[in-house]
Amino acid sequence: MKVLVVNAGSSSLKYQLFDMDTEDVIAKGNAERIGIEGSFLKHKANGVETILEKSLSNHADAIKLILETLTDAQIGVIKDITEIDAIGHRVVHGGEHYTKPTLVDEKVISDLRGLVDFAPLHAIPNTDGIIGCVNVAPQIPNVTVFDTAFHSTMPKYAYMYGIPMKYYRDYAVRRYGAHGTSHKFVGQKLAEYAGIDFQNSKIITCHIGNGSSITAIKNGECIDTSMGFTPLEGLIMGTRSGDIDANVIQFLCKKTGYDVNKVTEILNKESGLLGITEKSSDMRDICEMYEKKEPQAVLALEMLAYRIKKYIGSYVAALDGVDAICFTAGIGENTPELREMVLTGLTYLGIDFDRDANYSILRGEDGLITTKNSKVPIYKICTDEELAIARETVEVVSNLKK
Repeated sequence: MKVLVVNAGSSSLKYQLFDMDTEDVIAKGNAERIGIEGSFLKHKANGVETILEKSLSNHADAIKLILETLTDAQIGVIKDITEIDAIGHRVVHGGEHYTKPTLVDEKVISDLRGLVDFAPLHAIPNTDGIIGCVNVAPQIPNVTVFDTAFHSTMPKYAYMYGIPMKYYRDYAVRRYGAHGTSHKFVGQKLAEYAGIDFQNSKIITCHIGNGSSITAIKNGECIDTSMGFTPLEGLIMGTRSGDIDANVIQFLCKKTGYDVNKVTEILNKESGLLGITEKSSDMRDICEMYEKKEPQAVLALEMLAYRIKKYIGSYVAALDGVDAICFTAGIGENTPELREMVLTGLTYLGIDFDRDANYSILRGEDGLITTKNSKVPIYKICTDEELAIARETVEVVSNLKK
C-alpha cells in the first residue's frame, strides 16, 4: 500500500510518499510560495533533488503539480496516481468531536471550516490542502489525522480552565493540546525500545522543537499536556512566550498603546527564545552564543531547561510516578546541552545521568542517556509524525475494505 502524507501550511505544502509494506519514504518534497510570486516545488526521490519553478496560485495547483511530479517519467516514482491508495493529512485542530483519524467527506470539510477560530494559522491551509486533494484526485480516499486527538483522553479536571462554565458551554474554551500525533508515536516507540508495556506504563514525552510540549501518558492514554486552548500555553518556545499571566496582555496594551491583537502577535511571534536572546529562535545559533557565554543566550537556555524540569516534576506527580522519560523533536533530539541542563536537576527522582552517552548518540538514532543504575531511564527517541500519519491512514482505509 502506498500512502501520500500531506502537511499544508499557509503558503507551503510538504509531502511524503510511503511504501507502507516497508514503511520506506520513496519520495518527498515541499511546494513553496503558494499564492506568491516565485512559487516552486522541491522534490526528492532516489537520492536526487529537483527544483521545479511553476506558478502555484492555490493548494489545488500544488497538489496537481506534486501528483504530476510523482508520476513523471524522468523523476517520478510511480507510473500512475492510481498506485496511491490513500492520502493522509495532518490537521492541527479537531475540536472536541474529532478524536480519531477520520475519512474525509463533505461534512468533515464543513466541520473543519467551523474550527478556524481554534487554530487560525493552521486550520485554513489544512482545509485548503484537503480540498485540493479531493478536487484533483477524487478517486483517492483522504484521511484526516488530528494533532489534538491523542489528548482527547485528558480528564475534565485537567482540561478545564478556572473561568465561568458558560464560556466552555458556549464557546468550548478549554485545553486541547497539540503535537498529539508525535506524542503518541514517540510514547509507543519509547515503550517498545525500553521493553515496557505501553498499555501498563507511566511515560513522559518531551517534544522540544520550535514549538514544544510535554505530555503525561498513563496506560497508553494522555492524562495531561502542556499546550492549552492554543499552542501558546506551556513551555517557552522558539517565538512563543509559553505560560504567562493573562493580565500581562492588558498591562502591555495600556503601556504601549497596542491593541489585544498586536500583543497576542508579539506573544506568538516575537517572544520565547527569540524575545529573550533578541537575536535568534534557532537553537543552533543559541548554542553557539551559549558557548561564548553571551548572557541572554545563557538566560534563554536556563529558562527553557527550568520550565521543562517544572513540567516533568508536575507530571511525575500527576502520574503518581514515572517509568520512563524521553526527549524528541528537533531540539529535544539534537541538543545534548539542553538535555544535560534538564537532567542534572532531576536527581531527586534517582536519575543517574550518563554524560558520555548523551553526547555520543548520533543524529537520527535512538538511545539511552542514563546509566543502568538510574531509577528512571531517560531516552532520546526520534519522532516521525509523517510515518505516524501514514500508519493511522492505513488503519482507516483498511477498515473500509473489511
